[in-house]
Amino acid sequence: MTSSSPPPLSTEELQRYARHIVLPEIGGPGQQKLKRARVLVVGAGGLGAPVLQYLAAAGVGTLGIVDDDTVSLSNLQRQVIHETASVGRPKVESAADTIGRINPHVAVEIHRMRLDAGNAASLVAAYDVVIDGSDNFDTRYTVADACAAAARPLVAAAVGRFDGSLTVLKPYETGADGAAYPSYRDLFPEPPPAGLVPSCAEAGVLGALTGVMGTLQAMEAIKLVAGIGEPLVGRILLYDALGARFDVMRYKARQQAAE
Repeated sequence: MTSSSPPPLSTEELQRYARHIVLPEIGGPGQQKLKRARVLVVGAGGLGAPVLQYLAAAGVGTLGIVDDDTVSLSNLQRQVIHETASVGRPKVESAADTIGRINPHVAVEIHRMRLDAGNAASLVAAYDVVIDGSDNFDTRYTVADACAAAARPLVAAAVGRFDGSLTVLKPYETGADGAAYPSYRDLFPEPPPAGLVPSCAEAGVLGALTGVMGTLQAMEAIKLVAGIGEPLVGRILLYDALGARFDVMRYKARQQAAE
């Protein structure tokens, strides 16, 4: 994580984060790690909304937001960081305003652009942790490749209709057994054929589902920043909302899986 030290927590911050600080796993040092952290969130939509809200509330010092879209009325059923009055506004600006109301101690860096192969490397390198809340495979592969090259942990999730998935990627590190952790391309070697997976607009998505998965992404990011728990590295969490069931599957790098 970033090595620069933030100023000590103020009296107001000590009160704001009191329920974190009393947790032995977080405490004052963990809260300082959160304050020092720089987290990039790709997409200020259904997944990005709860991610940004919970990371802001948790006291992550700097949140970067990448999105080139504007708020539409059909977004509001799930993108809870935006409000009716925000329709027509850039999502990055609407999200930044909400973050400011949640926690004035959080700095917001706006990137009103579409993340692509031309800008991904420089964007990713400027942050400690990246969270992918995008809704298309081109962006997912681009983000994953940039994070792998820059040695930045990636919290990746996807949703569709009533189902969600979540994993953490650190392919630049090795596990206790000395084997390299898998990459996004180990999990998904190539994108599905065009048209095979319908978009959210075509298939629909239950609004609360994005809240569940985005909140889980925020949890994984906090674990990574604070250095607690066991992040979902080499594991993918699958959520079936209609069946109220979570399943976790392990996966390996393709080279190791073939051995």
